[in-house]
Amino acid sequence: MPQSAAPARDPVNEQDRSLIDQFLADQMLERGLSANTLSAYGSDLRLFSVWSGRQGTTLPEAGRGEILAYLAERSREGASARTAGRITSSVRRFYAWAMQNGVVSEDPALLIDAPRIGRPLPKSLTEAEVEALLDAPDEGNPSGLRDRAMLELMYACGLRVSELIGLDMDQINFNLGVLRVWGKGSKERMVPVGEAALERVRHYINEGRPYIGQSSAQDNTLFLSPRGGAMTRQAFWYIIRRHAERAGIGKSLSPHMLRHAFATHLVNHDADLRVVQLLLGHSDLSTTQIYTHVAKARLKTLHAEHHPRG
Repeated sequence: MPQSAAPARDPVNEQDRSLIDQFLADQMLERGLSANTLSAYGSDLRLFSVWSGRQGTTLPEAGRGEILAYLAERSREGASARTAGRITSSVRRFYAWAMQNGVVSEDPALLIDAPRIGRPLPKSLTEAEVEALLDAPDEGNPSGLRDRAMLELMYACGLRVSELIGLDMDQINFNLGVLRVWGKGSKERMVPVGEAALERVRHYINEGRPYIGQSSAQDNTLFLSPRGGAMTRQAFWYIIRRHAERAGIGKSLSPHMLRHAFATHLVNHDADLRVVQLLLGHSDLSTTQIYTHVAKARLKTLHAEHHPRG
């Protein structure tokens, strides 16, 4: 976060310093705030005090206009919405305390809202990166067949990691080409599976699964670990990171990025958002709408790269 430091020639005036110290002490005693939170409050208020001093005012004298002008200046200096939100919170808490303790007669920060912090766009993969990742496992051995099948199925169905590693053999219907998934809150959903993923899973079941661990005809777990039981989230994380390195994907890859890629690529290819919601198992459409922003961001990037006046 951008953070400007107060120059030594502009120290915090004694009145403001004393008030800030009293405020922090009361916050620690009354609210039990952590040392990190108190440090952030103190730093924000001292910087605002120095800025106010340059305008010829102290903290008790500063009004709503000064606070807004300070926030605007920090924004011009490059402060993010998250940093501006934290500064606003520090200032609002200070003046609420100052009002309560009779330091000021009116709260200048009362009607100042923190900036809205947009939900960060999920990290995803390009279609070319997905293809490279799917091709990375060595299908000449049982574990490679398993890894390829897991990656194919995760991308084909937009599965969560827990849903993927928890699959049983009877949850996939090869005749109908659908997967029965148990999602969050034990909610069941049916997800169609493309032929490419179905073929990889078939190949793994016939040629790979019987030779992994101590599997038996009674074991219903679809994707087995070397010990023959269900795979852990950590084990799959290691698998996908290893194959990402092999595929030459430079970005730090997490298993969830394949789920994001599934949704992003569907939206990029004009899939209806409510259909994507059902496939992902989102209970609220607003959760799915983040992928429309991802698609818009991608379009802007492509326009900038390829349009002659981009």
